[in-house]
Amino acid sequence: MVELEKIMEIGRARGLVVVPVFYEVDPSEVRHQKGQFGEKIDDLLSKVSVDESTKSNWRRDLIDIGGIAGFVLVDSRNESADIKNIVERVTRLLDRTELFVADHPVGVESRVQAASKLLNIEKSEDVLLLGIWGMGGTGKTTIAKAIYNQIGSQFEGRSFLLNIREFWEKDNNLVSLQLQVLCDVYKTTTFKIRDIDSGKSILKERLAQRKVLLVLDDVNELYQLMALCGSREWFGPGSRIIITTRDIHLLRSCRVDQVYTIQEMDESESLELFSWHAFKQPSPIKDFATHSTDVISYCGRLPLALEVLGSYLCDCELTEWQKVLEKLKCIPHDQVQKKLKVSFDGLKDVTEKQIFLDIACFFIGMDRNDAILILNGCGFFADTGIKVLVERSLVTVDNRNKLRMHDLLRDMGRHIIYEESPFDPEKRSRLWRRDEVFDILSKYKGTEDVKGLTLEFPRNNTVCLNTKAFKKMNKLRLLQLAGVQLNGDFKYLSGELRWLHWQGFPSTYAPAEFQQGILVAITLRYSNLKQIWKKCQKLENLKILNLSHSRNLTETPDFSDMPNLEKLVLKDCPSLSAVSHTIGSLDKILLINLTDCTGLLTLPRSIYKLKSLETLILSGCSMIDKLEEDLEQMVSLTTLIADKTAITKVPFSIVRSKSIGYISLCGFKGFSRDVFPSLILSWMSPSNKVISRVQTSVSLSSLGTFKDLLKLRSLCVEYGSQLQLNQDVARILDILKATNSHTFEASTSATTSQISDLYASPLIGDCLGLVDISRSKNCLKSLLIQMGTKCQVSNITEDGVFQIADGSSGSFMPPSNHKSDWFTFSCKGCSVTFDVPTMKGNNLKSMMLFVTYYSSPDNITLECCQGVLLIINHTKTTIQAYKRDTLTSFGHDDWQTITSNLEPGNKVEVMVVFGEGFIVEKTTLSLLYDEPINKNMEHGNAVSEEDVIVSGHDGSVGVSGGDDIDMPADNNVTGREQDQNISKDKREDEMCRKRKRET
Repeated sequence: MVELEKIMEIGRARGLVVVPVFYEVDPSEVRHQKGQFGEKIDDLLSKVSVDESTKSNWRRDLIDIGGIAGFVLVDSRNESADIKNIVERVTRLLDRTELFVADHPVGVESRVQAASKLLNIEKSEDVLLLGIWGMGGTGKTTIAKAIYNQIGSQFEGRSFLLNIREFWEKDNNLVSLQLQVLCDVYKTTTFKIRDIDSGKSILKERLAQRKVLLVLDDVNELYQLMALCGSREWFGPGSRIIITTRDIHLLRSCRVDQVYTIQEMDESESLELFSWHAFKQPSPIKDFATHSTDVISYCGRLPLALEVLGSYLCDCELTEWQKVLEKLKCIPHDQVQKKLKVSFDGLKDVTEKQIFLDIACFFIGMDRNDAILILNGCGFFADTGIKVLVERSLVTVDNRNKLRMHDLLRDMGRHIIYEESPFDPEKRSRLWRRDEVFDILSKYKGTEDVKGLTLEFPRNNTVCLNTKAFKKMNKLRLLQLAGVQLNGDFKYLSGELRWLHWQGFPSTYAPAEFQQGILVAITLRYSNLKQIWKKCQKLENLKILNLSHSRNLTETPDFSDMPNLEKLVLKDCPSLSAVSHTIGSLDKILLINLTDCTGLLTLPRSIYKLKSLETLILSGCSMIDKLEEDLEQMVSLTTLIADKTAITKVPFSIVRSKSIGYISLCGFKGFSRDVFPSLILSWMSPSNKVISRVQTSVSLSSLGTFKDLLKLRSLCVEYGSQLQLNQDVARILDILKATNSHTFEASTSATTSQISDLYASPLIGDCLGLVDISRSKNCLKSLLIQMGTKCQVSNITEDGVFQIADGSSGSFMPPSNHKSDWFTFSCKGCSVTFDVPTMKGNNLKSMMLFVTYYSSPDNITLECCQGVLLIINHTKTTIQAYKRDTLTSFGHDDWQTITSNLEPGNKVEVMVVFGEGFIVEKTTLSLLYDEPINKNMEHGNAVSEEDVIVSGHDGSVGVSGGDDIDMPADNNVTGREQDQNISKDKREDEMCRKRKRET
């Protein structure tokens, strides 16, 4: 009851979801505390010594938990299926990627509840369509997002398509929206759709298999609905489709089941919402109460207007409020867009106004960073300007870093342009209406007033115009064309252009007379270009070059003429076979995207010199078969995506890189920090059985296709901090815990106690406690690993002390000689941690590692286990990894690698990591120096001679021959598990001290 009380308390305090499982009890008995359950509760409460208040709280919690929808398992015939259902439900609850609703969601909850009731979630298994209708700026999308967040976990799949109308006007491609629905619901990007009709068939087939929540936001055409949710038969039982729109006729045409009309905010809600934005509190400051009421009245209680004007008036003096109110009185009440202009007029900097107007006309949906580069090129200080616009609620930035603006604000901005010259559009600063622009250009009516122009036609409806139409537009900064062919001399285009976006550029080369030295961004997508310029042009101001989908492009330009280029995008250029070596001169480049350049054979070596590059994308470059080791020179590279390539040679520098955060390469997709643990597991399991289980349990991908990494003899990884090192070590052990748990649970010979012992194993967890496994079913074995000078093990080993026939416990004695001495550490578990001794003029000659371990019956026939040796230097924050094949053929170079990384005083941990079916009981490490230790040694963790012990266990040992050196000294130190069985080893302790005195 105490636990239940705590669970319910946390659930209420943190807003967490509590999922009860009623096992062999009816929820109503719990809720009403009747029947056998009620009798047990009454009996419990009569016996426990708690006050009446606590008992009352317990009964209240039982009432609450009994009223929560959970899982009822009464007379269940298939508990494994029940457990699977519980896991799937909880997984869906955890997959709660919520959409941002609002900073101050005033009045949202009541409207969400009203709309949610119309969905009839709990009672109806029918497919139901709900329409949310209202004018722009009333909060339709906000309400839909809140509902989506609230009920999304109750569905097997969900998708929210935002701003469909805006998307359709710009892209005219419903196929991508169909793909988005499938990707969202099935959490994959593998679907392929040829056209809208085939997309309808796939949606119908796939969505019918699941209970789906689909939200279609801002729909304005019936055919959009027909392409995305053609009929109720497309969806599985219990599915819900929510449609937001301004057009009530559209909802009637598609015969929605219910329509929720957005309710106007009442006076108190309007006042609260306005106050949050104007005063940063839920009510007005005393002296501003009357003025606040007046502002709300003028805003018509429209949420967007309240937010914009509130943000504008924030921190303004009372006298300024009076002026604003006087100005508002001159604006008709029903013209909300004009009211919003008050915020625009409040921008003190003229460049901020210019930025707002450019965004309203051209840059909605553009990447924020790209827009900043272009606007900065116009001299507008856009970094600060956009920040101000965001603060004033005039512009927003979505979670993809795209610039967004509410329709009312967009229309308000465009209306400002319209008012510059209502009857002569050629005298306006910005032109965007297709009919007006085409009329101006076809009749050569352009003027120097025009600063920006966009003219777009569908690809299959190209229009021809003459370049002379631009002759008088000598101040044109921004030019966006699509489906347009220009004939004539390109010298007539303005020399002031900063942004050229020409989709479907018709020529194979840019005309030589097209001199554009101050261009900041060039986007020529879907062009017919073979080469962008025949003659090189100096473009010192160019920041962005995008030639994507130029399928005839065969050459890249000379990049040395673009010293300030930051973004290069060449997606889907299949005829491109090489990238100019001059790309290495781009010392300010941040992103290179070569996706689907299927003809590209290799990358120039100079590309690896790009120290500023942050993102490199090579996905789909199917001819590229390797990356060079020089990759580590890219010190700023944080994202590397190179899937769907022919890469077989993987640079080992990927593992060493301290900058790369995310990679997608050769089957591995995820954070680069997971590469090293995954590699260790690949070494341990060549068949990748371990990896497949690891991928399921901890979401790591297999490195089975990392052929070159798997062929490595050893690997050394240097970390930036102790924290990073500890995280990798912990990750390896956590993965092994999941892997070994799976193995032993699947073993028919494993007993309950053995499985329990497995979780306590020093190999699996934090190395606490001794493993106690039945020797009748698990064999105790041992392994001897020698590195450096090979030493012959003394006669005590040859006499058979480690034989397992009699099950007796023996001792491991490293050989000794009067010319050298051993320093030995021993600890229960898979690791030993020690301080490297401080020697004066003595060199480390050899390292001997003796491991005793249990092997499950399934592994008895194996000649050896798939083990990995890790040498972790906590002082230098490095890990050296050696797979077993390397240890069996250990050479001089391998030994030099180890000794070069060990210095006196370093804190070092030596760990043996085995594969599935093996549990390490004890690890003993001996270090051999070429002079006796007691002559000239200083060390940190060694213990006194009286504490010196040597211990071992029954098993078989692999011995490497060599020099006959004889003198043992064993120091017991703390590893990942403290050895608590010293008393068992008294005989070995006495023998060790006796031998030491004799020498």
